[in-house]
Amino acid sequence: QVQLVESGGGSVQAGGSLRISCAFFGYFDSTLCMGWFRQAPGQEREGVATFYIGGRSTYYADSVKGRFTISQDNAKNTVYLQMNSLKPEDTAMYYCAAAYSAVTGTCPDEYNYWGQGTQVTVSS
Repeated sequence: QVQLVESGGGSVQAGGSLRISCAFFGYFDSTLCMGWFRQAPGQEREGVATFYIGGRSTYYADSVKGRFTISQDNAKNTVYLQMNSLKPEDTAMYYCAAAYSAVTGTCPDEYNYWGQGTQVTVSS
């Protein structure tokens, strides 16, 4: 059974930084894809950053490229999202997600494990 627990959200002024964390509980191996998605009120959920734990595949939404960085600490089974130069439009509930990939090096379109979410609010 997989469980994802997010932490580190909060409120920050525009231009500031936050780091959110996702602790993974379950079978953690190199076939995992993990990532961050976000959903603002009244909007559809969108992928922010995802990557293949075994390497070779990292995705960033165009809106966050150059500002956000996804990383992992395998010793802690934890994935981070470092968010810099935050903008008010980054305000959303951020969700950690995971899925085991069936194709080496490639992340699936659908993720079947989700955390409870952590709120990020950026004020202007």
